[in-house]
Amino acid sequence: MSVPYGSIEYFGVLFLFLAPIIIAGLMGKRLPVYNAFVTLLFIYLMFSSNVYQGVAFIIFIFWQLIVVRLYFNYRRVQNKNHGGIFALAVLFSILPLVLVKVEPFLAHHVSLFGFLGISYLTFKSTTMVMEIRDGLIKEYQSFEFVNFLLFFPTLSSGPIDRFRRFKKDMDKTLDKEAYLKLLNGGIFLVFLGFLYKFIIAYLVHKYWLMPLEHDLMHHVDFAQSLIGYMYAYSMYLFFDFAGYSAFAVGVSYMMGIQTPMNFNKPFLARNIKDFWNRWHMTLSFWFRDFIFMRLVFWLTKKKWFKSKFTIAYIAYFINFMVMGAWHGLHWYYLLYGFYQALMIVGFDIFERINKKYKFYPKNKVTYVIGMFITFNFVCLGFLIFSGILDKITF
Repeated sequence: MSVPYGSIEYFGVLFLFLAPIIIAGLMGKRLPVYNAFVTLLFIYLMFSSNVYQGVAFIIFIFWQLIVVRLYFNYRRVQNKNHGGIFALAVLFSILPLVLVKVEPFLAHHVSLFGFLGISYLTFKSTTMVMEIRDGLIKEYQSFEFVNFLLFFPTLSSGPIDRFRRFKKDMDKTLDKEAYLKLLNGGIFLVFLGFLYKFIIAYLVHKYWLMPLEHDLMHHVDFAQSLIGYMYAYSMYLFFDFAGYSAFAVGVSYMMGIQTPMNFNKPFLARNIKDFWNRWHMTLSFWFRDFIFMRLVFWLTKKKWFKSKFTIAYIAYFINFMVMGAWHGLHWYYLLYGFYQALMIVGFDIFERINKKYKFYPKNKVTYVIGMFITFNFVCLGFLIFSGILDKITF
């Protein structure tokens, strides 16, 4: 029961402890003390089977509290925006995650730093540092930051919320009618999550993906099996992760928090840019806002390149290579990041040429064609991402 949303038993315990929160919400009330108890309970269940992860989690929380508090105090007391101090604060914030990514290459023992959810908590913490630097967070209380970090529905795998948006929901008085709509939406999303994760993803994994992986390992109809695996893995990845995200957002709604959605029909995207506005949206928007846009601004300010397109393309490659490295320091993750950047840059060049010569009109037919092409290129990217090519012995 330690894996969030991983079993029927987990949901049984979850809904039992959510009942008082739901009843209070229907009465227009919040239960902050009870919410804190439920949060601690589910964090305990999450790490009860792995003491090392539990200890690493506690150390991580205190580490981030210190980093954010020190940087906030520096900005408030010194009233300065020194780039070196900011860079140091960001470095300290992401340091635990960097250690987790590097550790497998240094030793083959139990991880001393990692725990379930460290990536998403790091995104939240680093966002705090960046938004404090930008002057967007002018007031800071440690208990509010901890409440934001420990919000258990999204603790293990997101979606990635922003502190200011989360705090606005927490500070807002619950309206009975508004909460009822949230509750209905939450119930719908939970049932959608069951359909996606426990039915469709399960069937795809057992009856489509695993047989094809077996064939690939034994070189049975290799080319055909590899193409089939590409589509099977893409479907499994979407329904499994979208199902988890539906659970996380649905439970958040039940607790009166409008956690942002993570998926918006990504396989209906008409191009690769549209795809990244629909797929794992909170992650995509995080990288866009805090890496890509800042790189573009910095490179523009330095005036190292005259062309704004050159600046954007360099930023795209760095952005997606970092995203690939975030998944892991394996060659297939890095290649996946390079591949995504190549597609984004390639499409942008195509768009600029088409804008000038107008050889590819925008209509319903080209929308369907674009959707088909995008889907296949996206699936090829997921084939790289899957790491299956690293497992096959040629």
